[in-house]
Amino acid sequence: MSTSAVAPGTRLAERFRLEDRVSESDGATLWKAIDEILARPVAVHTFAPDFPRVHEVVTAARAASRLTDPRLTQVFDAAEDDKHAYVVSEWVTGETLTDLLANGPLEPERAAGLVAEAAEALAHAHEARLYHLCLRPAHLVWTTGNTVKVLGVAVDAAMYGLTTDQPALDDAEGLGRLLYAGLTGHWPGDEEEGGLPAAPMTDGHFCTPRQVTAGVPGYLDTVTVRACLPESRKGQGALSSPADITEALAGVARPMPIPISYPSTPAVASASHTEGLDVTHRNQTTVSPLPPVQRRQQQGGGSALNRVLMTIVVLLVIAAVGVGAWTVGRSLGSGTEPEAQQSTPSTTGSSSSAPTQTVKPAKAKGFDPLGDDGDEKSDKAGLAIDGKPSTFWETQGYATAELGNLKKGVGLLLDMGKSVQVSDVVATLGSSPGANVELKVGDAPELGSLKTVATAKDASGKTTLKPDQAATGQYVLIWFTRVPADAGKFHGTIYEVVVHSPGSA
Repeated sequence: MSTSAVAPGTRLAERFRLEDRVSESDGATLWKAIDEILARPVAVHTFAPDFPRVHEVVTAARAASRLTDPRLTQVFDAAEDDKHAYVVSEWVTGETLTDLLANGPLEPERAAGLVAEAAEALAHAHEARLYHLCLRPAHLVWTTGNTVKVLGVAVDAAMYGLTTDQPALDDAEGLGRLLYAGLTGHWPGDEEEGGLPAAPMTDGHFCTPRQVTAGVPGYLDTVTVRACLPESRKGQGALSSPADITEALAGVARPMPIPISYPSTPAVASASHTEGLDVTHRNQTTVSPLPPVQRRQQQGGGSALNRVLMTIVVLLVIAAVGVGAWTVGRSLGSGTEPEAQQSTPSTTGSSSSAPTQTVKPAKAKGFDPLGDDGDEKSDKAGLAIDGKPSTFWETQGYATAELGNLKKGVGLLLDMGKSVQVSDVVATLGSSPGANVELKVGDAPELGSLKTVATAKDASGKTTLKPDQAATGQYVLIWFTRVPADAGKFHGTIYEVVVHSPGSA
């Protein structure tokens, strides 16, 4: 389709001068233009006379103009008439996610921070029943002002004729794909997207981020799987809306603080001769400062109230002093009574069973008694007991799930510092299923002295290993006999280990 009727230099609404044609597709053309009244660049979409969805696009743009979240593209004007149809929005400068991935995957926390901002912005759009439906790396921008911007909410879906009966789920999946791209540098789709290669596949479905890129934290792998990789969820619930994604990424660091509200459109925008911006609505929805507190001069009534309050305070103080004096007198008059009263809680506590408590290991080491040097990345073993869910210990990479057929097992050995009774051990493993683990307990750091007291097969995520009978020992071993696929090889991974005991042995 041709848009030759609109050329550089054309002025729309007697203020928007088209300058450079940025792109053209199926009768819709994107221009960089100048708002001659406010002397600023703007983005303008124009449409060929036979473009089939002009009314839908203009309607969507007018609805989007009411959104005030600063992370969403602001729409300034939209018009549909016999002469020209167009949409005017802010001109965004910065780097798209595609640009940011030009040199490979982002740092995991940075990728998560960008997507968390986008998810929160889209959650606000969904509250207004406006959706994106076609999230791609080019729609997520890190601006030159160091903020996140999501392009094309509502407008792009109308432009491409996209509809769905599950918009929240579709946008959640789109956010999951953006997170996948940020973590791996690949696009989880059948074809390349924006220069990003398609994600690798195994057994007919996409590999998880941790299977593609080493060092992806397990919790981000899990968020991605729950958002956009249904074949890999293994019973984990789906994240089915941008609000769900926002909640799942609530703990990640944001790139930088985001302004509370976008500046409202200047009043001069109403000088446009076209329909479009609802300036009145925008001003109403902009957050306004709280009105100053009005203070009345307290004359007769106020003074009386103050006197009553002061009297009450004095009476309360006198009562407290009296109770204290009575208590002291009782103690002096009956020296054994306080001791009897104090002993009552102790007696009650001793008669009940001791509560389960967490016992912190004194130290940890990678345990490889069947290997060449007996060690398995002990320099990182402490990361599994540091209380931080984002750090982890992992085995070396093996060629097969059966540890490359080099040995029968390998694991993480905890020295509890003294012999303890173990009621259960909670190990947070990697999100990829396929790990077979055993819990071994004993009083010597030797494989032959450690007794297997619990097992778990095809384990992943938070795994509880609970002995059938009481197990006591100074050493606790998480022993992998099979490890899952991870980043092109096979690794056993432990993010955190928590040992519970009913009390010291």
